[in-house]
Amino acid sequence: MRNWHPGPLGFQTVADAFTYTYSLAILGALDLIEEALHAKKDIVKLWTNERPIMLQSHFRDPMHCDPLYCTVEEAPTCLNYELPHFGWYGASLTPTDDNLNPYQGELQNWTVWHEGGSPFRMVPKPDQVVYASTPEYCTFPDHCGGLSATHGQEGRAVFKLPKMEVGLLVLCGCCGKEVAKDMFLENEFIEIEFNNERLHNNTWDIWPNGKCVRLLKTHLEDGADIGNNGHSYLSIKVKPGLKAPIRISHVITH
Repeated sequence: MRNWHPGPLGFQTVADAFTYTYSLAILGALDLIEEALHAKKDIVKLWTNERPIMLQSHFRDPMHCDPLYCTVEEAPTCLNYELPHFGWYGASLTPTDDNLNPYQGELQNWTVWHEGGSPFRMVPKPDQVVYASTPEYCTFPDHCGGLSATHGQEGRAVFKLPKMEVGLLVLCGCCGKEVAKDMFLENEFIEIEFNNERLHNNTWDIWPNGKCVRLLKTHLEDGADIGNNGHSYLSIKVKPGLKAPIRISHVITH
């Protein structure tokens, strides 16, 4: 095994074990239900309990998280361009022909990019031998990726942002664990705007790790966190002279 990924057969083994265990549990539950029905018991009252509603106030104060972000009801959201991804994305790329796009008519030619390579990428060598003639059965779904601009003539990427309880706004880059400094923080060939207002890099910081830059820590004091049309928009523009691709892997909002 070349890395921490168990590979397709490893995942299959775990899935089979869960399936077997859950199947036994289901059969056992059906036996209990059948016994209760024969005994004329009310099975709804017997096994149904109201699920308690848990609020943030029910939990203790956070031990390893900034209270600014961990003492509010809403959880952060994350638009993720890596594969696979799940859940609600929060922010979304705004179509160029959207009438609410504040940059409608301007060049917006960024494209989604995913890391390619061999179908056996990240697959252990024993599995490669087994599936040598049918590599499509063994392809690992994990792929780095991002919304990409490779030269300064590709214009803007415009994101429509969800309602943010805190006002946190973070961009992460692909690929590598320390890319944020060169790709975003100290890159003279990008301009970032929030609701048509320029965000200057002297107000950003590397957060929460080396692949991400925090553009906004919390809501702007002047109320600029809501745009003129009722929505908030984030724009990243590349300028002529761009020396390396910009690849946005995640847009985190809170």
